Amino acid sequence: MSTTPKTASGTTPERADDDLGAAGSQLSTAPKEDLPNLPSMGAVGWARWFWRQLTSMRVALLLLLLLSLGAIPGSLIPQTGTDETKVADFRKAHTFLAPVYDRLGLFHVYSSVWFSAIYILLFVSLIGCIVPRTHQFIGQLRGRPPGAPRRLTRLPAYTTWRTEAGPEQVREAALTLLSKRRFRAHRAGDAVAAEKGYLREVGNLAFHIALIVLLVAFAWGQLFKSEGNKLVVEGDGFSNTLLSYDDFKSGNLFTPGDLVPFSFTLNKFTGTYETSGPNKATPRTFQAAITYSKGAYGKEHKDLVKVNEPLQVGDANVYLTAHGYAPLITVRDGKGKVVYHDAVPLLPLDSNVTSTGVVKVMDGYKNAKGVSEQLGIRAFLLPTYTPGSETASTFPALNNPVLNLEPYHGDLGVDSGIPQSVYQLDKSHMKGFKDAKGAQLRDNLKPGQTLKLPDGAGSVTYEGTKEWANFQIVQQPGTGWALGGALVAIFGLAGSLFIQRRRVWVRAVAGADGVTVVEMAGLGRSESAKVAEELGDLAGILYDQAPGAPEPDDSPDQADTTPEPQAVPAEGAETE
Repeated sequence: MSTTPKTASGTTPERADDDLGAAGSQLSTAPKEDLPNLPSMGAVGWARWFWRQLTSMRVALLLLLLLSLGAIPGSLIPQTGTDETKVADFRKAHTFLAPVYDRLGLFHVYSSVWFSAIYILLFVSLIGCIVPRTHQFIGQLRGRPPGAPRRLTRLPAYTTWRTEAGPEQVREAALTLLSKRRFRAHRAGDAVAAEKGYLREVGNLAFHIALIVLLVAFAWGQLFKSEGNKLVVEGDGFSNTLLSYDDFKSGNLFTPGDLVPFSFTLNKFTGTYETSGPNKATPRTFQAAITYSKGAYGKEHKDLVKVNEPLQVGDANVYLTAHGYAPLITVRDGKGKVVYHDAVPLLPLDSNVTSTGVVKVMDGYKNAKGVSEQLGIRAFLLPTYTPGSETASTFPALNNPVLNLEPYHGDLGVDSGIPQSVYQLDKSHMKGFKDAKGAQLRDNLKPGQTLKLPDGAGSVTYEGTKEWANFQIVQQPGTGWALGGALVAIFGLAGSLFIQRRRVWVRAVAGADGVTVVEMAGLGRSESAKVAEELGDLAGILYDQAPGAPEPDDSPDQADTTPEPQAVPAEGAETE
């Protein structure tokens, strides 16, 4: 007999040393030329490795996290596609950060290269996850539940009993019972195999497909969206063309031909307010009565546009976003000729709609000497004037309107080619009209009153007050798909979390004494006490149809005292 000692693995110490040496050589820090030649993965191998990593759920979740983090700068930093003015102000205020943000694309996050790369990789990753899983799931649906394992006692939930019913009778009863409980069941040899909970995988796939739909809808909406604002005075209209907007921004692939053809007229704006109590001046009614038509020759329809209740015309939504007052002003020259007659929208300054603006008369006016000039009249409106409160309105409604006018004459500078605000007056080339004391002429007017210009230069009449409403016209395709995708994602996620996929087997064979032995076992994809509970419920129903028989050493008097089976976790049970 050999006395050579052995290790626990059955090898001699010399052989073990050789094995350790070989393993150590693989961890060696020796130069590469001293190491054995390892097979190279090659381009195809690296491509497969990259594809496996990209289509893994770990990478998909990481890309989703990066997409969420990447959207944060788009919310905190002004974007060129949203507000060019804020971007320009940011550049002036942050001379060091602005060039850095330009290089990183933070002023146009959603169209930047890095954000698009994350977006596309996430899209590809989700598709790579879904396609093979869908193919595998379809194969499972086309197939049958697997047959019963040889040793059912090793499964997590197990029960057994003996019955005088025949094996065929038990299997038939089990097949009927499981089919009624919406299991996919079939006979497999001496057992019945059943499976349930396929909706869990359906919900999982639906959730991931819904994410793809959301990504596509979001990208489509951002590329083809359009958004513009238009201020409309009562009695005026709007046609959905590019030139009609006061300001307009759109997606990268938008074209003017994508605008939905429609038009509307603002008939009347109605705003009412609380008159007393702690909520005084709070709006009660805020709506615009309009008449709109679809297309160039569409039939006219009347509708009300309210806050959060937009007018929907095709893919376009017309929102009511603001309102104010537009005094109706008439300007006459020294000969009494009307050179200006229009409602001038004023800009609200506070919650009580104290408003300011400028009346600009650019053509047709001649002074007392017959010289053509331009007029600029600063206007300040108090919708509700209260003595003692000269600089602010005390209520937003037109209870006691007073219009303060301050006229100037000269050159407005509108012909210089430099853009200027309609609410501001450039007085660099203007001279103020003087009153009898030599001070700047200004006066407070009520509706119907007239301000006379000195030296027979004309007059300015405050005829009355109209109201204006600001509308935001938003056209963003894909919102319906995005909503549908969000709903499907919610229900799919709920299904994948709360539906459990499980399998049940029922085996019935004749024992050595001719009495049928029934075995039932259950297995779930995830550990849950509900598998044992459900198996116990099924076993109890099947036991009523195939009642227990006495054990071989029992007397006949003890046959009726056989306990009903209960499913319990088996000792040393195996799980999938």
